[in-house]
Amino acid sequence: MIDLTMHKEGLAHNIRKARENNVIIPTFDQMQHPEHIPAKIKEKLAHTDLWAVDPINLFRISWHNEAKESGGLFQAVPNYVEIPSSLSGVPCRILAMAGKWFPTGCHKVGASFGCLAPRLVTGQFDADYHHAVWPSTGNYCRGGAFNSKLLACDSVAILPQDMSRERFEWLSKIAGQVIATPGCESNVKEIFDKTWELRRDPSMMIFNQFSEMGNPLWHYNVTGTALAELFEAVKKPGQHMAGACFTSGSAGTMSAGDLLKERYPYSKLAVGEALQCPTLLNNGFGGHRIEGIGDKHVPWTHNIRNTDMVIDIDDEDSQRLLRLFNTEPGQQYLREELGLDEGTIEKLTWMGISGIANVLCCIKFAKYYELNENDVILTVLTDSAVMYQTRVAELNEACGPYSVIEAAKDHALHMLGLRTDNLLELTYEARRRIHNLKYYTWIEQQQMDVEELNAQWYDPTYWTDMHAQVAELDRLIEAFNAEVGLLDRL
Repeated sequence: MIDLTMHKEGLAHNIRKARENNVIIPTFDQMQHPEHIPAKIKEKLAHTDLWAVDPINLFRISWHNEAKESGGLFQAVPNYVEIPSSLSGVPCRILAMAGKWFPTGCHKVGASFGCLAPRLVTGQFDADYHHAVWPSTGNYCRGGAFNSKLLACDSVAILPQDMSRERFEWLSKIAGQVIATPGCESNVKEIFDKTWELRRDPSMMIFNQFSEMGNPLWHYNVTGTALAELFEAVKKPGQHMAGACFTSGSAGTMSAGDLLKERYPYSKLAVGEALQCPTLLNNGFGGHRIEGIGDKHVPWTHNIRNTDMVIDIDDEDSQRLLRLFNTEPGQQYLREELGLDEGTIEKLTWMGISGIANVLCCIKFAKYYELNENDVILTVLTDSAVMYQTRVAELNEACGPYSVIEAAKDHALHMLGLRTDNLLELTYEARRRIHNLKYYTWIEQQQMDVEELNAQWYDPTYWTDMHAQVAELDRLIEAFNAEVGLLDRL
């Protein structure tokens, strides 16, 4: 459960600071249903850039943003990319909801809000005293730094040194401090070690996405609801929801799958990871290049008991497809050989590296279960290719000039050629084995409670009670806004 104990002194400081900085905090209900956002706020959004460091952009923490860089409002159906069968090689529909149209260009701005908001509106985080520390494999610390800036809070971003240059360049302008830890996406322990160093300073408050329950609470209530709305809006007669696939990262989006399985009980939920670091598949370890997911451990936030399959993706597949979708020869191949329209080709650039991995998970899932044209698989695109242009340039330099012929080879080898190897349909025993891995990271290293670890597995209300805390949290947000008093002045 998320601690919602009130701290009056910190709360008073946060209310004053919000009033001074024109901060109004959106409720989770407004993130789910932007039609509930006050008209005066929408008027301000109509004149604000998507990435502007303006507190009004807190109200753009939603999957329903219009696909506009500036002045966009909201739409009934979330932005998504449908992967054509000529591209995927499978007959079922693959729908990937796009994170590109969030502030920062990534849905992690929502997950970080879910972690910060409870402590802010209870006063546990004191904006006059604390620094918000965001340990991350890249996008989460970007979202945390952005939200901190909008909420007039000091921030510290921690991410591996091998992440894309675009991340560091952007963070240098937003975060109060940026710390680069050794290694790549899978070097999560090094990030955790740095947070233990920072904890020696009591002014440093850690918001660890891998253990903060505000992360799955946001995804369950906001991402899960949006995915269900997307499916209901675009499904055709006779089609049903077969399942959802998400690469693990911090496992926040896996909780969106919890909601989907509640609404569509016959659907299945798959978790993806890099083949080069097969922790869930066979307790493996290693470095990989699928930026945005972190491995060598099982996130505390992952409801393993509700997960049906583990799918491993070769990071070379995601890299080669990134180049296919984001170069002129690659797009020429998509246009002339596959017959894709310009709108679809443009939308394929909405897929960052981890988003491509998510789609590849969907393809392997579809092949394993022999899905057909009446089946629909859902996933999300964490970010877009905007954050990886240097990676495309590096691929061009390492692999040589690109051509339509090379694009055809990449499509055939790295997408059409996917097989059902390196995946595992989970039995009860296999789920239990993965769950048990949490002990070594979270109990031995991170000082979590073993009784809570057991509750995650045995207590049927553990996850559902946490998801339901959104109602109380919305009441606290509304009370906070009322004390700030800015809504009445709009």
